[in-house]
Amino acid sequence: MRLSIHHETQYEYSAPLRYSTQSIRLTPQASEHQTVLHWSVQVPGKLFSERDGYGNHAHTWTLARRLRHGAIRAGGLVETHASPWLVDAPGLPSPLLYLRSTDLTPFDLQLRTLGADMPGSGVGEQSLLALARLVCERVPYRAGSTGVHTTALQALQLGAGVCQDQAHVFIAACRANGVPARYVSGYFYAPESPALASHAWADVCVHPGERRWLSVDVTHGCLMDERHVRLAVGPDYAACLPIRGVRHGGGEEAMRVRVEIRPS
Repeated sequence: MRLSIHHETQYEYSAPLRYSTQSIRLTPQASEHQTVLHWSVQVPGKLFSERDGYGNHAHTWTLARRLRHGAIRAGGLVETHASPWLVDAPGLPSPLLYLRSTDLTPFDLQLRTLGADMPGSGVGEQSLLALARLVCERVPYRAGSTGVHTTALQALQLGAGVCQDQAHVFIAACRANGVPARYVSGYFYAPESPALASHAWADVCVHPGERRWLSVDVTHGCLMDERHVRLAVGPDYAACLPIRGVRHGGGEEAMRVRVEIRPS
């Protein structure tokens, strides 16, 4: 499937912005799952391309002039191949890195119990989809129920969350049972649910020795398919934020995000 994507983040400030530095992870990379036909990122300054520690294509940019409003735009055309299996390229971190807990995916007995059947039944497509269904039963999707700092344990105890939380709970349950798992940020084509255009799911390293991963969409209870476009991976949401930065001045900030995806 060929998907045309437009992602725009607009900023407005109550006072002049004097200085800002931002790091952006809004560029998809080619893989067994997707071919990037063309892509561009536009910001109110000069972009510097880099590769972060998790292998993501990132950019940084700095603004050193007075500004009251601005926008970051990313978009292009990506062809997806519906391949849920991925093999890491040489030079990327060992899958064992993704056994570590993080602030958003802590080790806890409740999370370990959630995925306790997985090692015994073998880690594969069916066991991971079963875990995804269980996570969605325990943490059903409820928009606005959590925030970006909500941990996997908090979402599990609350009994509600969004795709970020469901991915965190799933990842934490895998790691607590000795299975490497990582967070994936990206896009999801869902014409009936445009609010899900910015999406999150998980990769699970089923064969660590081969560095082979299976990508699981916890929210939709399926493997990654032609509706998914991958942007970045990391231990959790905080490691692969689409946009993160610091600023001086600007007063109160208002931000609006618009993501449009359509077949091409």
